[in-house]
Amino acid sequence: MPTAKRRTGLVFFPAFDWAISPNHPEREERLLYTQDQVFEEGLLDIDGICEYKPGLATVEDIRRAHICVPDVQNVVTESHLISAGGAITAADKVLSGLVDNAFALVRPPGHHAMLVVHGARGFCNINIEAIMIEHIRSHYGPKRIAVVDTDCHHGDGTQDIYWNDPDTLCISLHQDGRTLYPGTGFRDEFGGPNALGSTINIPLPPQTSDEGLHMVLDRVILPILDEFQPDLIINSAGQDNHYTDPLTDMRISAQGYARLNERLAPHIAVLEGGYSIEKALPYVNVGIILAMAGLDYSRVLEPDYNPAALRQSAATTQAIEAEITEVLALWKDRHDLKKKLFENAGYARRKKFIYYDTDGISEHQEETVRLCDDCGGLVMIESAADTGTRIFAVILPGRCCPECRKNGEMFFAKTNRGKHDRVYLQDRERNIFLVK
Repeated sequence: MPTAKRRTGLVFFPAFDWAISPNHPEREERLLYTQDQVFEEGLLDIDGICEYKPGLATVEDIRRAHICVPDVQNVVTESHLISAGGAITAADKVLSGLVDNAFALVRPPGHHAMLVVHGARGFCNINIEAIMIEHIRSHYGPKRIAVVDTDCHHGDGTQDIYWNDPDTLCISLHQDGRTLYPGTGFRDEFGGPNALGSTINIPLPPQTSDEGLHMVLDRVILPILDEFQPDLIINSAGQDNHYTDPLTDMRISAQGYARLNERLAPHIAVLEGGYSIEKALPYVNVGIILAMAGLDYSRVLEPDYNPAALRQSAATTQAIEAEITEVLALWKDRHDLKKKLFENAGYARRKKFIYYDTDGISEHQEETVRLCDDCGGLVMIESAADTGTRIFAVILPGRCCPECRKNGEMFFAKTNRGKHDRVYLQDRERNIFLVK
C-alpha cells in the first residue's frame, strides 16, 4: 500500500435528508457512488489520507458571508448547516496543520448563492466556500485567498460576495454564459471599483477538452496566482465540465481534472456541481483525491474514455486563445482602470436583477460602493424582491479604513426601517452583525 506524499483530509456529507426532488440531478446519489468508489479502491487505507466528520455551521458563520432575508433560519435547513460545516472542518484541519490539504465532498452546493439571499438559486441556498473563507479570517487572521472555480457554470455567487474585496481573488472558468446558466461570467466582469482585477472570468466555448482547460491553467490561472501571491488557494471543484454530464456541453475527463488539481495544488477543495452520477463523479473524485495526496492517478479512467473522440476542434482552440489574450490584457491594465472608469466619482453604483430559479423569486438590487484607496470600500445595498420584501444593508469590509467605517456606521444609524422591512449591518472586520 503506498503512502501519501501529502497528508490529505476528506470530509463526506451526502445529505440524505435533502433533495429538491427525488429525481433531481442534485440528489444524494451524487456522493454515494463516490463514497463507494473511494472505499472500493481502498483510498482510506492509504497512510496519510484521513476521513473527518463534518461539523455544524452556526448562524454566526453564515452571517459573516450573507445577508439572509428575513433571517438565516428562513433560508437554510440542517443539511445546509452541515454542508457548510463540512467545508469549515476541511479548513480547520488544514489551518491547524493536521493535514496539508483537504477535500470537502459535501452537498448541498453553494457557489450560486450571493451576498443577499432571498431564496435558492442554481440549487444553492448559502455559499459554503464564502462561509468557510470568512470562518478562516475570523479564526486565523487576515488572509489573501484565491478561489479557483472549475464548475462548468459561472461562480456568480462567490463573485458577488467578493466583488469589492481586493484580498479575495475569484477566478471562474466555465462554459460560455451565452450557452449555459446563469448567463453571466464574461471577461468584463472584472471586480468592483476598489478591487478591479480581483474577479477573473474565463468563459470557454462548448466542447472544450482537457487541452483547452490546461491552456487556460498554464497561461492565465497559474501566472495570475503567482502574481497575486495568495496565502490559500481554494478550488470550487465542480465536475460538470465532464464529457458525460447531462446538463452541460464540455469534454473534460477524469484525467483532465486530476492533472488540473495536481498543477493548481489547492489547499482546500470543495465539491460543487457534477451530475453524471455513475459515469463521471466516482472517477473524477478519485482522481482529484489521488492528485491532492501526491499519488499516481494515471490509471483512473472512465470505462468509455476515448481521448481521440474528446479532442477539441481547431476553432475551439482558436477561440480559447483569443479569450486568453483578452483576459491577460485586462489583468495587465487593472491598475489604470480605476482612474479611467471612476475619475472624480465619490461613489459607484450598479443595478442588478437576480432570479432565484429554484424558488421562483425575482429581486431588483442597487449596490453603492464608496471609492477608496485604503480598503475594499463601504458597500450599501438596496434590495427589493417580488415577495414584497424590501431591505437595506450596510457592509463594512475586512481591513476597513476609518473613513469607510465612519460613513458606514452613520448610514446604518440614520436609516430607519420606514420603507424597509429590515436594515442590516455586516461588519466583516469586527465580526459584528446587527439588524433593526
